[in-house]
This record gives sequence, C-alpha cells and structure tokens, in this order.
Amino acid sequence: MNIYKAPRLSEMAVSERPQERLEQHGAKALSDTELLAMILRSGSRELDVLGLSSALLSRAGSLAGLLLWSETDFKRIKGIGQVKALQLITIMEMARRISRHNTNPEKPLDTPESVYNLLEPEALGMEIEKFWMLCLNRKNRLIKLIEVTSGTASASLIHPREAFREAIRHGACSVIAAHNHPSGDPSPSRADIQVTRQLREAGSVIDIPLLDHVIVGNRQHDPNGEGYYSFSEAGLL
Repeated sequence: MNIYKAPRLSEMAVSERPQERLEQHGAKALSDTELLAMILRSGSRELDVLGLSSALLSRAGSLAGLLLWSETDFKRIKGIGQVKALQLITIMEMARRISRHNTNPEKPLDTPESVYNLLEPEALGMEIEKFWMLCLNRKNRLIKLIEVTSGTASASLIHPREAFREAIRHGACSVIAAHNHPSGDPSPSRADIQVTRQLREAGSVIDIPLLDHVIVGNRQHDPNGEGYYSFSEAGLL
C-alpha cells in the first residue's frame, strides 16, 4: 500500500508553499494538510511542517478525526509538544462550538436525526456521559436545551424530578430526553431502558409527554451506522 508523503517545504517553489497559496488563492485552495500546516507553523527536527501535518492526518484519518483527539493523543506525535497540543485542542473545541451553533432554532425537532444533528457536535469526543432535556413548544421547536447531569459513564444518569423541573419552569409542551455514550455505540443499556420508562411515566403524570429518548453516539461505532438510537423509532415509547 502506497502512503502519500507531503513534499518537503524546502523542495517546493515559493509560489507553491501554503502561505503563498493562501495569500494568492484564499483558504479554499489549500488542502487539509496545508491548512493544518498554517496552524502548526513549524515542524520538528525529523519533519518539516508539511510532513508533520501529513503525519497527523494519516494517524487521525481526516480533519474530522482530529476533533476526537485529546491533548495526550496530539502529544503522541513526534514534534507535537505541550504548546502545540494545547493550541490544537483549543482549535478543535472552537470547531465543535461553531458547529454546535450552526443550527436553525426555527426548525422543528421532529425526527431522531434532527436531535442527533443538534447534539452530535456537543457530544463529539466527550469522555463522560451527559444527559440533556430538550424543552419543546407546540410546534416541536426548541425552547431550551437543559444539561441535567454530567458524570462518568458508569454513574446513575437521571431522576425524573430533575429532568422535568426545568421543563416545567420554561413552559414546555413536550420534551425529548437525550444522552451520549462516550464509546460511540448508541445501543441502550438496561439502565437506559429503565430511565426511559420512568421519564415516560413522569411526563404522563404532569402532562408533558416524553416524545423520544435519543442516545447520541457516532456512526463509526454504531452497528447500524446511524450514530444514534431512538427509543421512539424502536417502538419503546
């Protein structure tokens, strides 16, 4: 198998170097390797900046793959020290936050996929489980996204009292529960099924129906390739 190796910066004509191409043609003209090189700015003794960028992308698989990396992951690459690692995780967090807010608040959350698209940037690379309640109006549009709990993957997730407190306060007409699986596999556990039943019953009592419970994973680790699990789609609500 042939592995592409980025040309050394010193071997390139000045006009073909990333900074010059950026100045002349704009960021869209740059490859992923060149964009990453513009962030890194310098390489190591073994690799120049393009070689280091190529090594990062080869290990991660893509720019999107780098969003899943921690500081430790970056520092495993020769030439990436503490400062560069912190710089890179900061940029990746900025990318996640931009993606998180790139949603239309007027669009109804009426499918599990729409819930997944809303929360996937938030959950990407997260190493702990978080539980959210999505408070909706009569048109299934989001009133408020509430983070109810945050903890380790083995922690008890949620109690109906905490889950519905903010929904009542914000006048929600219905709610969708959601939480992430750090493993990326959204298959429900027994605890997930039990929590869903408790939330469904509590919502019925206070007349704020639970429309769905969506578990957010990622497509790469989902046996079904969807990246999420919907209790509603599975006929469990």
